[in-house]
Amino acid sequence: MRERETNRRELVKLILMLAWPTILEQCLQTVVVYADTAMVGRIGAGASAAVGLITPVTWLINAPAYSLGVGVLAFVARNNGAKNYKELKTAAVQGIYLALMVGAIISAGVLGLSPFLPKWMGGEAQVCRDATAYLAITGGAFIFKSLDMVLSCVIRGTGDTKTPMIINTLMNVLNIIGNYFLIYESRTIYVLGHRMFVPGANMGVAGAALGTAIASVFGGFAMMWAMWRNPVLSPHGESKRLNNHVMYQCVRVGLPLAIQRLAVFSGYTGFTSLVANLGTVTLAAHSIAITAEEMFYIPGFGMQDAGSTLIGNAMGEGDEKKTDHMARLLILITVLIMTMTGGLLFLFPQFMMGLFTKDADVIRQGVVALKMVAISEPIYGALIMMEGIFNGVGNTKTTFVVGICTMWIVRVGMTYVCVHWLGLGLVAVWSCMIAENVTKAGVLGILFVKGYWKKGAVVYD
Repeated sequence: MRERETNRRELVKLILMLAWPTILEQCLQTVVVYADTAMVGRIGAGASAAVGLITPVTWLINAPAYSLGVGVLAFVARNNGAKNYKELKTAAVQGIYLALMVGAIISAGVLGLSPFLPKWMGGEAQVCRDATAYLAITGGAFIFKSLDMVLSCVIRGTGDTKTPMIINTLMNVLNIIGNYFLIYESRTIYVLGHRMFVPGANMGVAGAALGTAIASVFGGFAMMWAMWRNPVLSPHGESKRLNNHVMYQCVRVGLPLAIQRLAVFSGYTGFTSLVANLGTVTLAAHSIAITAEEMFYIPGFGMQDAGSTLIGNAMGEGDEKKTDHMARLLILITVLIMTMTGGLLFLFPQFMMGLFTKDADVIRQGVVALKMVAISEPIYGALIMMEGIFNGVGNTKTTFVVGICTMWIVRVGMTYVCVHWLGLGLVAVWSCMIAENVTKAGVLGILFVKGYWKKGAVVYD
């Protein structure tokens, strides 16, 4: 019994040591999202609605790069656990090729579709103009964002979660600084009683997009430099050729997840377009509430990143008992964390909405939505970690099928009925969103308990 307790404590310590940098990184990224939203919110509800309208599109275009990054992470983590170091360097090179190819394709697609997507989503005229500018500017720099996302997964796969944290923190600081000078007009401020002139580009929503684009360029180059300096991953002196075998191993894990996330985030896009039918104020309340909630579930995604690496490493070591114990602990810790964050969100929804807007109607609607979702945060935590466990062992086909079905049947389907047939508002919309998360968590929970996450794990050739 004492030995079991000692092993448990060691595993908990290992989980937290690997997880804290990713949690901190995700929280810092959320601070930037908060800053973006608050800075844009100062312009008015229309500007908030414009950014909120295309936020799901941003998630959608991030999906392929993130998913293929997870495919490389699973391969790197498994081989790192098995101490196959030669394969790690090869995988690093393939990660660069994947990032460049996916980034170039998506950049071209977003630039071509940016004039049309906001209109297709039902935005009002001014909202569409701002949303189009935001999409075009950020989409043009996506190839660098793709490098940042994929190569950070490569580095995390070796257990190094601190380097991506540092780079993404610097990238986020650069984003905030860019916003400060690009969004607003030139102005005079007072610092410790002294007048100071601050130049500004007065670009509004487009300025927020340009700040994001500049930060993405920095992140892509910095992550490439960090990987090249990593002694385990650096391809210096190694073959730079396309390796079909390793590329296939990474893509066959990442591709189902990419398709799933594309389908799921297409659902988010459809979901947001349904909310847009409720008017600009309700759309602003919805988008701000989505942003406000982010800080309270981000620790779960930080745990997910660490969990995918740990489960992949344990699988590579061939220790099934350790793998099972690790998976249960990861879920338990994530649920406990998100129970605490959900409690805080339930207690302070008014304060959170007030960070981003002074519009009383927007705040009123958002507070109700945040209180509703706060109650479901523990279930969402279990869902996030189970997805990380399935993906970490390469079983992305399961999350693919479950994710698509619950998104389109429960969230989008039920929301369509509530908005177009029953004429209901934001409370009903968020009820559908919560119902989708609970349903997905229930299905994955049953499959997890039955051990299907291991039965469907990928076997590398």
